Amino acid sequence: MADCLFCRIVAGDVDADVVHETERTLAFRDINGQAPTHVLVVPRVHYDDAAALAAGDPEAAAELVTAAAAVAEAAGHDDYRLVFNTGPSAGQTVFHTHLHLLAGRSFTWPPG
Repeated sequence: MADCLFCRIVAGDVDADVVHETERTLAFRDINGQAPTHVLVVPRVHYDDAAALAAGDPEAAAELVTAAAAVAEAAGHDDYRLVFNTGPSAGQTVFHTHLHLLAGRSFTWPPG
């Protein structure tokens, strides 16, 4: 999708601080990080949100989690939070599935 920011990052048209990549995923630092480690893991193929990805390509959905775990391990984190925001009321602002990996500080529950 030409107007999708994350599709443009995947295509290499927009610069990002890439920290991990596989054939099906790309992981890069969030430009507005909410933790010392805040990385977004996206599928290379566009799906609007986590539910669409899970329905359309469940293996890719699982690979996002696997990639996030690899990023956390490479950064030296045993404890981390994974977050999918699905829909605008949940805080999704870019409508390309992305998994937030947050680590490097303590987190409270419930999240705000």
